Amino acid sequence: MATSQASTTLSLKEKAIAFFNTLYRALFRYGKMPQDAEGQSYAVFNNLFLHIHSVKVSKHSLRFTYTFGLGIIATCLFLVLVFTGVWLMFYYFPSATEAYNRMLDLRSSVDFGFVLRNIHKWAAELMVVFVILHMARVFFTGAYKPPREFNWVIGVLLLLLTFGLSFTGYLLPWDQLAFWAITVGTSIAGYAPVLGEPIRKFLLGADVVGQEALVRFYVLHVVILPGLLSIFLAIHFWRIRKDGGLSHPNENETPVKGTAQ
Repeated sequence: MATSQASTTLSLKEKAIAFFNTLYRALFRYGKMPQDAEGQSYAVFNNLFLHIHSVKVSKHSLRFTYTFGLGIIATCLFLVLVFTGVWLMFYYFPSATEAYNRMLDLRSSVDFGFVLRNIHKWAAELMVVFVILHMARVFFTGAYKPPREFNWVIGVLLLLLTFGLSFTGYLLPWDQLAFWAITVGTSIAGYAPVLGEPIRKFLLGADVVGQEALVRFYVLHVVILPGLLSIFLAIHFWRIRKDGGLSHPNENETPVKGTAQ
């Protein structure tokens, strides 16, 4: 009986070890890539990082100084915002009479509330900075040119969504700074031709910043804009893989006739 139990325990232990080994191999790269074609195909299709990696990449684009990891940093900051934002949602209520008091409670009544709120705040500001730097890097290295023009458009949409997340989140603390900043911002938007006034009324839900505006900004900030950004971010990474990874300096240069290549 004891031998049977030991055998069962050992079997479960072996299964657990095999499961974690499989999970580890699926997440992390192989130490040495197989030399035969069949083995390489197996490694790629059973390894997450290799599967999402481009089939062909330029050696130059693998240098850290070519990108400085700006896109990855922006993506990591977005993940930080998601986790801290979900945590903050447990203590926040989009009400004109309670929102500011909930912010005060984070400082005094919630363990590490002030720290996590500031992590969320600074991660949001840093994400805006790194997305702008990433777009500038892509522009100045010519990585927006064919065949990557579609991904450049996706990147511009991601930049606009980042601005939208920053703008909608600004009102949620419901303090004087947030109230007047959104009042001025929506007033400026109202002067835009054709769509300016409809957009202002859509955002505010009334003539002035109030309860309707707070609810609409909250829904935009925690549901609609993060959802859209996640979708376009997935498309963005898919196109990077589809287009052969990052561009390299000589990719878009037209050879001069009569010169050696």
